[in-house]
Amino acid sequence: MNVVAAALSEAANAAEHGPVIAALMSGDAVASWASYEPGRSWVPLTPAVRAVRSRTGFVLSGVKDRVEAGDQADYFLVTAAGPDGLMQFLVPVSAAGVTVTAQRSLDLVRRYARLDLAGVVLPGSAVVSPAGSPGSAGPADAAVNRQVQIAIALQCAETAGVLQRVFEFTVQWAFDRYSFGRPLASYQALKHRFADMRAWLEACQATAAAAAHAAARRDDDADELACVAKSYVGQRATDIIQDCVQLHGGIGVTWEHDIHLYLRRATVNRVMLGTPAEHRQRLACILGV
Repeated sequence: MNVVAAALSEAANAAEHGPVIAALMSGDAVASWASYEPGRSWVPLTPAVRAVRSRTGFVLSGVKDRVEAGDQADYFLVTAAGPDGLMQFLVPVSAAGVTVTAQRSLDLVRRYARLDLAGVVLPGSAVVSPAGSPGSAGPADAAVNRQVQIAIALQCAETAGVLQRVFEFTVQWAFDRYSFGRPLASYQALKHRFADMRAWLEACQATAAAAAHAAARRDDDADELACVAKSYVGQRATDIIQDCVQLHGGIGVTWEHDIHLYLRRATVNRVMLGTPAEHRQRLACILGV
């Protein structure tokens, strides 16, 4: 919802979306960014959903999936291929032709859904115009890329927070759990493992913070830092939490312990908004190597 709120508030026609922005900020409405499509990796700049001009606006056709909180959303920010390039539309869930179907997720807390758009007729005011182009039908590439930066900064910050919490209660467990009359934390081999994890955790926090600051300031290297953060945090997060699971012993693989909830969130975050491998490839392209 944060990405949608940012996109609407930064749009050239933000005033037209004022009531929706106010509802999102007050918590009276929920909105979700629909950028994934079935059978495709995350390519937000080249959507398969099509937008065709009509006499009164546009008609949207296609399918989005992996829409976060899709079955709870009142509005969707939909990326589509329009007549003049990439476009974005604010689609109300109540619009004729919109069908939302809940999807299963590895994350037991965060929900996703499939969004079917069967000839959805929208007025021209539904277009989220790129900044500096009021009334424009596109292209929205720069705006969507800005949303990518924001989404990755938020996701990496959340994942870094997950890691901090898991590391804290794992260290506490190592002091509380005794083996052969000694706390686990007293064993030299485990001290080295904790030291390694702490170093990785600090690096995750640093890269996440750098990406967030760059996105907030609209720095020229915001794309680069977003890729660095996503590729590093996404990779290290699951490695660290898996190690913490092992350090917990048998209780770490039970439903009763919360650590599996954190691992599920980190695992889903790793693959959403592009995988670490995809962002390393994108980073190579940005750096020209």
